[in-house]
Amino acid sequence: QVQLVESGGGLVQTGDSLRLSCTASGLTFSTYTMGWFRQAPGKEREFVAAILHSTYYPDSVKSRFTISRDNAKNTVYLQMNNLKPEDTAVYYCAARYSSYSGITLSRNYDYWGQGTQVTVSS
Repeated sequence: QVQLVESGGGLVQTGDSLRLSCTASGLTFSTYTMGWFRQAPGKEREFVAAILHSTYYPDSVKSRFTISRDNAKNTVYLQMNNLKPEDTAVYYCAARYSSYSGITLSRNYDYWGQGTQVTVSS
């Protein structure tokens, strides 16, 4: 049974940093593309970052967020710097088997974590 467990969310102020973690079990972690998505109230789920051997970001976070992975720990990280109120959302970790195709689309991911809340106050 595949499980993805996120941690590291919280309440921070504008300009602060947070590091989210997602630990996976039940899969061969190194062969999976790992992604981070976020969903704010009333909005669609939005792609934030992905990593297999290379990393991918939308322009909205490219200069502020960094995704990384530690295959020995089955863990993917999202370092978020210079946080803004518009970054407030539930952040989800996701996994899909070994592909770069359509990595920005949530429907292409096979497994999801339960989400962790990030709130950025102004």
